[in-house]
Amino acid sequence: MKPLVSIVIVNWNGGEVFEDCLRSLTKIDYPNQELIIVDNGSVDGTQKHATIRNKENLGFAAANNQGVKNAKGRYVLLLNNDTKVKSDFLTKLVARIEKDESIGVIQPKILIMDKPTHLDSVGSFLTRTGFLQHYGYLARDAREYSREMPIFSAKGACMLVRREVIEKVGLFDEAYVSYLEETDFCWRVWLAGWKILYYPEAQILHKVGMTSKRLNQIAVNYHSFKNRLATLFKNLSGFDLILIGGTHLVIILILSFYYLARFRFREVVMIWRALFWNLSHLSDLLAKRSAAQKLRKVSDRELFRVILKPLDWKSMSGHFLRSERMLGGKHKV
Repeated sequence: MKPLVSIVIVNWNGGEVFEDCLRSLTKIDYPNQELIIVDNGSVDGTQKHATIRNKENLGFAAANNQGVKNAKGRYVLLLNNDTKVKSDFLTKLVARIEKDESIGVIQPKILIMDKPTHLDSVGSFLTRTGFLQHYGYLARDAREYSREMPIFSAKGACMLVRREVIEKVGLFDEAYVSYLEETDFCWRVWLAGWKILYYPEAQILHKVGMTSKRLNQIAVNYHSFKNRLATLFKNLSGFDLILIGGTHLVIILILSFYYLARFRFREVVMIWRALFWNLSHLSDLLAKRSAAQKLRKVSDRELFRVILKPLDWKSMSGHFLRSERMLGGKHKV
């Protein structure tokens, strides 16, 4: 008997894309799975599919936690509502993770739904600036992306997790609301002694940006800055917190002054709100840092051999310019 897999999907007004996702799941060949749909206050009719229905949008982190609390499987598959899966993807993921008990999380190859010759992202690596390097982000699929490899952080769009990992390290920090919650989780997985694997034999499609395009970009970036600072604070060891965390802090302060010089006051407030949130929640963050460090079975030096990559300035500049274009629209603060 194949182990039970609990498929958890958080939905918020997913429309026809979500309906397509559900149709693709009916065609998978894995014989032992349950589907848990957490609806975050949808009003487009897709709430009819809900296993758990929230009256309002609780955010990605809290809703996924709700789903996992109701899951019975030995494995939990976290899947976005804007994906389409290939029929054999889950069979391949389970077969690979079952072969190696050191794998705590496994991610398939995620291709762009509207451009399947290109990748969403292979996965993320940490850099000494505190920012992430998204390997293969929007790149044309090529041989280098067709080999399995350890990655620092799996992409929340699709990842298969051992239940015992969740029982040991928890799942998502609900204070994050959305963004970077999977990175914080994956970091704890590494600290606790498991590894995270990119496995390209299994593949899905992702409608990149469908959710974020509907959101206030100032709010998106606020949560990204807020959560990145919290993640560094909780998971780095003392010396590396000073070195990497300090570097990151200097960079975002410089960025705030850049926005100030350009009279972009919304962005200045966004960054300083993120800083203030971390300061005002310092006691909670200290408790969470203590809990994360108690999980530690490996040193930062050991981890960095696997999870740390040199910063690709060209790629980072591209991410910044894309963010600038999105922020350039008229969004409410």
